[in-house]
Amino acid sequence: MHRIVILGAGYAGVMSAVITAARTKRRDDVRITLVNATERFTERLRLHQTASGQEVADLRIPELLKDTGVEFVRGWVTGIDAAAHTVRVDDEQVLEYDTLVYALGGVADTAAVPGADDHAYTLNSRQEAELLARRLADAGTRTVAVCGSGLTGVEAAAEIAEQHPELGVVLLGRQEPGATLGAKAKAYLDASLERLGVEVRSGAEIGKVLPDSVELVGGESVAADVVLWTSGVRVSPLAAAAGLEVDGNGRIVTDAALRSVSHPEIYAVGDAALIRQGYGVLHGTCQSGMPTGVHAAESIVRELHGKQPKPFRFGYYHTPVSLGRHDAVVQFTRPDSSPRSFLLTGRRAVWYKETVTSSPWPTYRRLMSVPGMGSVWPRGGRFNR
Repeated sequence: MHRIVILGAGYAGVMSAVITAARTKRRDDVRITLVNATERFTERLRLHQTASGQEVADLRIPELLKDTGVEFVRGWVTGIDAAAHTVRVDDEQVLEYDTLVYALGGVADTAAVPGADDHAYTLNSRQEAELLARRLADAGTRTVAVCGSGLTGVEAAAEIAEQHPELGVVLLGRQEPGATLGAKAKAYLDASLERLGVEVRSGAEIGKVLPDSVELVGGESVAADVVLWTSGVRVSPLAAAAGLEVDGNGRIVTDAALRSVSHPEIYAVGDAALIRQGYGVLHGTCQSGMPTGVHAAESIVRELHGKQPKPFRFGYYHTPVSLGRHDAVVQFTRPDSSPRSFLLTGRRAVWYKETVTSSPWPTYRRLMSVPGMGSVWPRGGRFNR
């Protein structure tokens, strides 16, 4: 029996489970186990909607995996023994593996600035987003500071401003919002934030988060009843603690096939992996995370058939940004994520963004019957040669 254990049921982890199950359904010598802290699938692309008080679909992982043969284990991964090929769940259950897929993802780095961990909300999970939603609905809340001017911060600030027009929303960050977009897309994004009443403070270096304010480097203080932290990403320390080779941010260093360079029986996918491409290191997004899950699954199946896995290649193709429920901008990109001249705005962009956001769950179901469809994505062309 070849035991495959997948840690984490985010976009990449579920993709690995679905494709591996579909590719091995006629084999009785393979057992697949998926471990996740909750039964409910977290649509990370919608967490800013949850945080602003909106209801989103209740998607259940065990229901998705019904009749696939995949065993679902609910619990927190509390340790990995890479030498013994075991995983501890909730410090009670021990799972043995022959192949491990590490897909535990990343969270907002609240350890980077004093006070952020104690006083700021995050979008790390549905539960935390719901806590923020309840606080925003509190009659005593008047001002919200969103710390981090990346796209997560932009989407959250826009969503909160639209759903709670009575609140003052300020977006704080070192870079200007939409800095990675083309000039036209950035101008549209800026105009949308202004229309929604979001105050943008670029070039802001955050020094400390306090219960009622954000202190900037240099001494200036920005009053805020609520602080949302979206700046930076950190990953679980489990990989480093297990002795796997990791980079300075704790991500598992992978070879061309997404295997750990120090422990090749372990595949790393999504935000938890340091994945090098011809144009640089892959940055974590849903559009790249799901292909890494597919590639890990296909590679495992190749190894089960005595073949060597192929190198992973991926090229970016778009950057969709929601600006509330009624506006959006979509920047189409080159494979290295640099902007092209083509973009969508307004209602067309809203439709496009919603289509992208809604696609993973039905895609998983389709791939159970036609797993080969999952291997269709841009490979990067000359950018990856």
